[in-house]
Amino acid sequence: MPGFIAARMKGTDMKIFALLLLATVPAFAQAAAKGKTEVTWYGHAAFVVKTPGGTALAIDPWINNPVNKDKTAIEKIQKLDYILISHGHFDHVGDAVALQKKTGAKIVASFELGSQLAAAGVPKEAAGFDTLGNAGGVLQLNDEVAVALVPAVHSSSFQAAENGPLLYAGAPIGFVVQIKGGPTLYHTGDTAYFTEMKQVGERFHPDVLLTCIGGHFTMDPVDAALAARDTGAKNVVPMHYGTFPVLTGTPEQFAKALKKSAPRGTMVQLRIGEPRTF
Repeated sequence: MPGFIAARMKGTDMKIFALLLLATVPAFAQAAAKGKTEVTWYGHAAFVVKTPGGTALAIDPWINNPVNKDKTAIEKIQKLDYILISHGHFDHVGDAVALQKKTGAKIVASFELGSQLAAAGVPKEAAGFDTLGNAGGVLQLNDEVAVALVPAVHSSSFQAAENGPLLYAGAPIGFVVQIKGGPTLYHTGDTAYFTEMKQVGERFHPDVLLTCIGGHFTMDPVDAALAARDTGAKNVVPMHYGTFPVLTGTPEQFAKALKKSAPRGTMVQLRIGEPRTF
């Protein structure tokens, strides 16, 4: 309190001022709580993110995957503004077309994958230049959310129909979701470990890392721990494990590797279908 104000306030006035000041603390605390971002994992690499301002984003929305036992999960998703798809493989495109038709969400993806989805039935206005891009670009989705497209070391193809031809779907990408008044999330997509992840950390300073750990097609727990080290994220969420027999990496192995390579990071193991705030 400035000295000249304190000098003018005596006795009862000072007590009243102190009570008023204390009364404001719960209000500030409540406002801070409202600023949290809600992240729900649906198994594999599928997430729904709800921001403090009410923007709803799905990432790699294979909702009806083998490890998600709630077969009504898609019905429960009522609102999506954007659907982010890291590459064209079936286990990441997943239920994107159905969710887009249900919610009217716009597709955020590589230019080539967005074009393939438009040919597969997604309205062209939902997969236009404003939300399609390539690694290196930053898409300002609205006043609250910007998404940076970053490289991933993987492959990408799209199959419009079962047993249909594999179509070119551009280069795979990861997403750095920057939320005004909220955390920055880095979803790696499917990727190997690569040293440029350190540049992602230096450029964007992610608070939460959503990282594949299953191995075989992607990073295993040891490599994912190196990704956590390089990005500097304090909260590290394992994903893309246990869905298929070949994805043998486990959260237990990851936690051990994390302690060795990135002791400042904390593993946050999400339960399928249960929201977690950051």
